[in-house]
Amino acid sequence: MLNPRIKLRHLQAFLEVARQRSFARAADSLAITQPAMSKTIRELEEAVAASLFERGPRGVTLTPSGMALLRHAGPAINLLQEGLAAVRQPASGEVVVRVGALSTVEEGLLPQAAQALHGRFPDIRLQVNSGPSAYLLSQLGLGELDLVVGRMSEAQESRGFSFEHLYHEPLVLVARTGHALASLPRTRLSADMLGEYPWVVPPTPTTLREQIERFWVEQGGPPPPVALETLSLTLSRRYVQRTDALWVAPLDAVRSDLTEKWLVRLPIDIEAHGGSVGVCINATRALSPAAERLIEQLRDLAGRRDP
Repeated sequence: MLNPRIKLRHLQAFLEVARQRSFARAADSLAITQPAMSKTIRELEEAVAASLFERGPRGVTLTPSGMALLRHAGPAINLLQEGLAAVRQPASGEVVVRVGALSTVEEGLLPQAAQALHGRFPDIRLQVNSGPSAYLLSQLGLGELDLVVGRMSEAQESRGFSFEHLYHEPLVLVARTGHALASLPRTRLSADMLGEYPWVVPPTPTTLREQIERFWVEQGGPPPPVALETLSLTLSRRYVQRTDALWVAPLDAVRSDLTEKWLVRLPIDIEAHGGSVGVCINATRALSPAAERLIEQLRDLAGRRDP
C-alpha cells in the first residue's frame, strides 16, 4: 500500500528537481517558492526514510536511493498522465514510441530500423531525441523515453536499467581524402604526427570521450589540439572534409563516407575492442507492443550486420 504521507505533489516535486538538477529551477518550473520546494522534498525524504539528493556547488545530484525512486516514480507518473490523456481524447490509430538515440546509431542502425518498421507498421510514429548518454538515460528514468539506443554500456547512469547488447562498434580515426596522413602505413604513423593536427571529438562527459582520453594517455605525451567538441555528425563531417582535422567517430557514423571515398580511415586502433551498442529500457515499466516491434527490428538488423 502506498504510504499515505506521500502525495502526488511530493512525487511531482521530486521528478522536477531530478530533471532540473536544481531546487531553484524546479521551484520556478512548478510556480512555487524555493522554501516550499525544499519543504516538500524534505517531507518526501522523511516519508521514505532516505536521503534523495546530494547538494553540491554545481547543483544537486541523485543519491542511490534517489536513483531507485526515479526509476519507479518517473514511469508511474508518466503512465498516469497517459491514462488521463486517453480519457480526455478519443483513441486514434497512431502509436508513438519515444526513442533516445546516441550518435553511434544515428547514421546507420536507427534509420534502417525505422525504415523496416514503417514498412510493416506505418501507423507507428517515432519521436527521437538525441544527446549524451547521461541525459538520455535520465529521461528514460523519468519515464519520458521508452528506450535508449546506442553505445552506453560503460555509462554509470545505465546501472539499474536493463541493457540488451546488439553488437560491438569500434571507434575509428578518419580524415579527408587527400590528407597528408592518408597514404602512410601504420608503421610510419606516430603519436607525434597525429598530434600535429587538430582533432574533432565528442564532448565531456561522454563514454566516447573517455575512450579517446584513454587512447591519448596510452600514446604518451600531451594530447593533440582539439578543434571541435561536438556530438553533431553533420558538423563533424563537414568540418573534417574542409580541413586537415582528424575525427574520432563510430564506424557506423562514417561507413558510407568511407565507401564513397569522401573520408579515409587511418590505420590507428583507438581501442582494443569495440564498444557495446544496444538497447536500454526501464524494466519497471512494461514496453508497448510498438516499442517491442522497434526493438525486434533493431535485433534483426544487428544480426545481419557486416563485421
